[in-house]
Amino acid sequence: MVVDPTSDSEPSDFDELYGLELTDCSEDMARGTVEVRDELRQAGGLVHGGVYGAIADALAVRGTAASVAPQGKIAVGLANQTTVLHPIGHGTIHATATRRHRGRTTWVWEVEMAEGDGRVCVAGRVTVAVRDR
Repeated sequence: MVVDPTSDSEPSDFDELYGLELTDCSEDMARGTVEVRDELRQAGGLVHGGVYGAIADALAVRGTAASVAPQGKIAVGLANQTTVLHPIGHGTIHATATRRHRGRTTWVWEVEMAEGDGRVCVAGRVTVAVRDR
């Protein structure tokens, strides 16, 4: 995901496709929710792993962009690793990305996704590249 520095903090068309609602976004933390629906489930009825990766990438890139875009820089997802601890099949995914490293050219974010009861179901790490526009 590449974030245009002239854009606001609204999700991209792709984020809207799977239903990301960005609820908080800063250079330290980004949060969002996704309502689980049939289109997001794989054949077994559980949320597809790609949805988790998309959520993690979107939050980390948006958080990075919140800081670097005003300087004319872009944020680009570089690496994304997610681990499903407990699959989610229904309800709402509550995701929180927390910045762990802020470098000149790369930022690293830890991402957790939980069910409505707060149980963490997905853990991940996203590395974001910071580049000149």
